Amino acid sequence: MKKILIAAVAGLITAIAGLAAYTKIALPNVGAAPDMTIERTPERVARGEYIANNVAVCMDCHSSRDWSYFAGPPVPGTLGKGGERFDQTFGFPGVYFSRNITPAGIGQWTDGELFRLITTGVKKDGSPIFPVMPFPYYARMDEEDIKSVIAYIRTLPSIENQVPASKSDFPMNFIINTIPKKANLQKKPDPKDTVKYGEYVTNASACMECHTPVKNGQVIPELAFSGGREFPFPSGDIVRSKNITPDNETGIGNMSRDGFIKLFKQKREATKKPADSGFNTMMPWSMYGGMTDADLGAIYDYLRTVKPVSNQVVTFQPHK
Repeated sequence: MKKILIAAVAGLITAIAGLAAYTKIALPNVGAAPDMTIERTPERVARGEYIANNVAVCMDCHSSRDWSYFAGPPVPGTLGKGGERFDQTFGFPGVYFSRNITPAGIGQWTDGELFRLITTGVKKDGSPIFPVMPFPYYARMDEEDIKSVIAYIRTLPSIENQVPASKSDFPMNFIINTIPKKANLQKKPDPKDTVKYGEYVTNASACMECHTPVKNGQVIPELAFSGGREFPFPSGDIVRSKNITPDNETGIGNMSRDGFIKLFKQKREATKKPADSGFNTMMPWSMYGGMTDADLGAIYDYLRTVKPVSNQVVTFQPHK
């Protein structure tokens, strides 16, 4: 009996070791980086600048933010330099740093390698990144919009900034290899269909990622957009995302379309002023508030179609 038990344990250890080796060696498997050269036309760069700064808000994480001002607007002269730290304090299973995406940081990357990274989460060397950058959402964007972002970041002023390597805790250091998937790129809908187009912009903005409760680091789909995800400040204060489902009592059910758009514009103006003592927010209002009225209105139209969820959120909890 003892020999059988020992053999069973040995077999289990061998199986686990084999699985671990497979995930480390064979995964991620999303295919080679595409062979592409992206033409940097003025129109494409302008579109990429809009997406990177106001929709997908790449510059939210890849720049320094000034937390002495409301909602931490980007510090001028730091766009793309990277180095922002995301660690266990924020509930992440490791220590992750945003990369330098100015020419000083990605100058040796091909357009295809950047395209693969943004849409699958796989780096130049074939290793995965943790989805602090919400690449599963970017994987569902229009190919032309991704190319526009790449064209734009190629034009950023070069900033020398050596960023530390990211590192996952156990067991995420194995699990992370299973996260990247092949992109499921989709065509941008006709803006005249404001609900479908709003769904596209909402996905590109990764609204669901922050406005949905999480469990074990993963969003809970049945509670999509119901808010309550916690974001701690170094001070110990905690800000929670709002419920943006169309629930009348706890969400945006009683907010008008015009009121929704106006809120973003007002909050953007507020980022030009010093933060009030005792309150701040992670929401990058200075960036999202730069979206066009048409895009913000489309997001509102789409959110009106999602399932209402009753979830009363205390959006700010000061440090005691």
